Amino acid sequence: MSNQKVREGEALNEVLLKKYLQENNIIESVESELFVEQFTHGFSNLTYLLKIENKEFVLRKPPKGAIKRGHDMSREFKVQSGVNKAFSKVPKMFTFSDDETILGSDFYIMEKIEGIILNYKEAKKRNITPSGYKTIANSWLDTLVELHAVDYKAIGLADLGKPEGYVERQVSNWGKQYLKAKTDEYPEAQMVMNWMQENQPKVYEHCLIHNDFKYDNVVFKDDSWQEVAAVLDWEMATLGDPLMDLGTSLGYWTVATDHDFVKQGIPSPTIFKGNPIRSEIAEMYAEKSGRTIDNLVFYYAFGLFKIAVIAQQIYYRYSKGWTTDSRFANLNKAAELCCKLALKAIKTKSID
Repeated sequence: MSNQKVREGEALNEVLLKKYLQENNIIESVESELFVEQFTHGFSNLTYLLKIENKEFVLRKPPKGAIKRGHDMSREFKVQSGVNKAFSKVPKMFTFSDDETILGSDFYIMEKIEGIILNYKEAKKRNITPSGYKTIANSWLDTLVELHAVDYKAIGLADLGKPEGYVERQVSNWGKQYLKAKTDEYPEAQMVMNWMQENQPKVYEHCLIHNDFKYDNVVFKDDSWQEVAAVLDWEMATLGDPLMDLGTSLGYWTVATDHDFVKQGIPSPTIFKGNPIRSEIAEMYAEKSGRTIDNLVFYYAFGLFKIAVIAQQIYYRYSKGWTTDSRFANLNKAAELCCKLALKAIKTKSID
């Protein structure tokens, strides 16, 4: 995972932060020198590395101008604290604060997990073999299946979401969120929204789902790729249809035969030789989880539409000047692309 100095407008108040850390017994003295770096990984919440007193911590907080619903730190803290009881692949949580006078928003502090985050740049640097990618795909998918098998009631997360009516609410809510953040006219977006309303499954299972499960949200223990040390970014975790989780993962799963614009718009290590294609990932999931995977085109189209909305929301913030991050300048094009891909899957009845 690459770090950088803190971006302009996203600095932390170090005096108040050190006072908070001391009051919560995380550090011994406010006089200790604090080094802060910002993680460049991720487009959503702001994530910082804190180095102090020979220890390292990670701090997460929402970006400026973010809607509370999608950036609920207390919920993210609660989920990870609960999941930890039944699923070891989650960072240890230290403390949560909703005192906005400290850093301008709520935030939480967790342990820093050592290991490898396999984003596109990292993967390109490493020259991983095709058999290495096969191992990576299996370890990653085993982790998703393990998460979907967690007994959420036993770990006190039964109130995390309302599984009944989950799919219907998701289709409706993501459609509303898209319209709220709309900056350009994409006829494909409306066509996909209409199709999903009419073709959504009415009967489905439910379990604890992560909702953003992709390669760069897991930390591999080492480059044998056989073990995932932790799953990150739990902000969208809830109780719902496990195939919605899979659909989002498939949305991010670009392959070598995809259009170049797709591979640039959703850069992922999944394009390299040795990775299974999308339909193979779906079959592997079915085999490992024992679930039947009907309606795959719906789940894949939904996954792509969700990615489109997330990209559009970030672009909306960028267009308003609430964030100056240059990576966001073309996210409206990424949103349009995802809608076009979803429509193509619908028309061809294929996820490959």
